[in-house]
Order: sequence, then structure tokens, then C-alpha cells
Amino acid sequence: MGVASAKTTIADLSLSEAEALWYDRERWPFFIDGLRSVVSVSGEPPLVGSSVLWQSTPAGRGEVRETVIDYRPGVGQELEVEDRAISGRQRVAFAAEAGQVSVQLELDYRLKGSSPLRAITDWLFIRRAQSESLQRTLTAFRLELEAERDEAAAG
Repeated sequence: MGVASAKTTIADLSLSEAEALWYDRERWPFFIDGLRSVVSVSGEPPLVGSSVLWQSTPAGRGEVRETVIDYRPGVGQELEVEDRAISGRQRVAFAAEAGQVSVQLELDYRLKGSSPLRAITDWLFIRRAQSESLQRTLTAFRLELEAERDEAAAG
């Protein structure tokens, strides 16, 4: 199983502001890397047992299903994630630290299919690509929060 992770820190932000954006499905296309549109929702995300099916951009992952397996307000969420190439668990963790919020995203994944070169391919290419995708998500998330804050200040 591979592990990919990324982290960002956002100044002058409350934990509740960060969580409000993270769990706002209407705004996911603005910051989740590769997400084109939400196809369907069952249950009440971000609550345990709910799930979301989303479609990626044409060069992306295809359909991605995320099912909430743990949710703790003010702390984070854990999802079972599956697409055509991987299955695994993705965690987001929030932490308030001296007037700023850190957000960490981690994906523990297993490649589907079998290939004698799978472990090498994962180590050389896939893990890095997954980490870069998580970092793009967090960078876009931070920029979206900063833009929201600037709009509110401009009033």
C-alpha cells in the first residue's frame, strides 16, 4: 500500500471557516484537484455513512466514490476512496495553531490490478503524482479561503 500526503497552513483563519469550505460540495470543483462535477450524494455528508460520487476532468481518474467512515467536527474526516485505478482511505485533519489553521491530507492507497512492476511504478511515479495532486488540492483550498476572506474584507 502506498501513502501520499500534503499539508498547508493558513494564517488568520478559524477552524470553523476552514471546515465550512472543506465540506461545501458546491465549491469542491474550485479546489479539489481533478474534480469536474459531483454526480450523486447519498446520506448527509460529512456524516458517517454518507457517500459522494464525483466525475473527474477528462484526463483524470474517471468516477470517484468517497464514503465517510469517520467524522469528528473540529478534527477531521476519514473516507474510503475508490476509482478505476486505486482503493484506499483518505484523511483530512484540521488543527488550530496560534491564529492559523493547518490542514493535512493523507491518502493510503492500494493499486488495483497486478503487474510485476507495480511496486516500482508506484514508488517512482504514482506516489509522487498522488502527493502532488493532494498538494494542488490544498494550495487551491488555501487560495479559495484567502479569496473569500479578501471579498469579505472588501465588503
